[in-house]
Amino acid sequence: YIDRVNIGFVRSHLETDLGIGAAAYGLGAGLFFVGYALFEVPSNMLLQRYGARAWLTRIMFTWGAAAMAMAFVRGETSFYVLRFILGAAEAGFFPGIIYYFTQWLPANERGKAMAIFLSGSAIASVISGPVSGALLNVSGMGLHGWQWMFLIEGFASIVLCGFVWFWLQSHPSQAKWLSAGEKTVLIAAIAEEQRAREAAQV
Repeated sequence: YIDRVNIGFVRSHLETDLGIGAAAYGLGAGLFFVGYALFEVPSNMLLQRYGARAWLTRIMFTWGAAAMAMAFVRGETSFYVLRFILGAAEAGFFPGIIYYFTQWLPANERGKAMAIFLSGSAIASVISGPVSGALLNVSGMGLHGWQWMFLIEGFASIVLCGFVWFWLQSHPSQAKWLSAGEKTVLIAAIAEEQRAREAAQV
C-alpha cells in the first residue's frame, strides 16, 4: 500500500527537481492502474501454476525493485514507464492473498483472516504519511529526500519478500509446523468444502 500511494508525497519535488508538471504527474499516476489491470488475470493464472509462496514472493520482490527504481526517474518518460511497471509488478497480489486463504483456511476462518489482512491497509494508510514525511528529510550521497524515500520503502518490500519465501507454504501439506494429523484434518475440511461448492454449481 505504501509503495502505491507514496507518489503523492513527492509531487512537488518531482516538479521542482525534474520538471514533471501536474498533467504528466496525473498521467503517470494513472498508468499504475493500467499496468495493474492488464496484468491482474495473467498474474493470478501464474500464481495457480507456480504456487502462492513462489508467486507472492515474486510480486513483492519486483514491486520493491520497481519502487526503488523510482528514485532514478529522470523525466516524464521514465516516470511513465516505471509507474506502469510498478502497477504490473503489484498486479495479482490482493486476489492472490484471497486464493491463498482458500488453500489454507476453512470458510468459517476466512472472514477473520481477511479482516486481519485488510487491517494492514488501514494501518499502512496511518503510518505512510509520517514515515514518508520523515524520509523526505533524509539526504546524502548526492540524493534528494524523495529519492531516499523510494529507495528505503522499496527495499523494505524486498526484505519482507524474504520472510514470505521462508515462512509461507503454498499448501497445508507442505507445512512443517503442522502434525500429520492436523494436516489431514485441515486438508479434508477444505476438500469437502470444494466438493460441496462444485456440487452446488452443477
